[in-house]
Amino acid sequence: MMGIYLSGTGNTKHCVENKLLNPLSLFFVGLFLGALSRLFDMYYPNLGEIFSQMSVWILLGTLIAIYSPTKKAAMRNILPFCIGMLLTYYATAMLTQGVYGWTFVIGWTIFAFLSPVMAYFAWMTKEWGLFPKIIGTGIVLVSILSSVLLFDRLRIYDFAIDGLLIYFLFFKRINRNRTYK
Repeated sequence: MMGIYLSGTGNTKHCVENKLLNPLSLFFVGLFLGALSRLFDMYYPNLGEIFSQMSVWILLGTLIAIYSPTKKAAMRNILPFCIGMLLTYYATAMLTQGVYGWTFVIGWTIFAFLSPVMAYFAWMTKEWGLFPKIIGTGIVLVSILSSVLLFDRLRIYDFAIDGLLIYFLFFKRINRNRTYK
């Protein structure tokens, strides 16, 4: 996802991104991360705490969006990822007789179905101008506020996650002048 370039017959192809950044692959990545997140909750509570935070999913969703080649691709890529994550997280919770509230199920489902709109705007953060910087600032603020409002405070890992978010939104260059089939 972060950009491994392979040269072929004169055209630069972004083979790894083409294989990973598509709806089907991201659905399976979401399935895996959803189950892994629930297993962390059960067996590794510290990791479970981190992966229960919205900021982690905002970071992952932002990375999927900004590395997608187009706004439409970002929208197509993020929804299957979120749906896959939710399906296996709550299926694993049901199979393990875990405790989960319907408020969280509904909240995360709403988040998942709004994710294509969020991906559209997240993709724009790598464009030129003031508006993309305002969107990027909004993404960071939502990440920070979600930690404070939903989980009572910022923790040390929130600073690390939000630091990565700031790096990818404002400092990391994304080459979008690529040829895609």
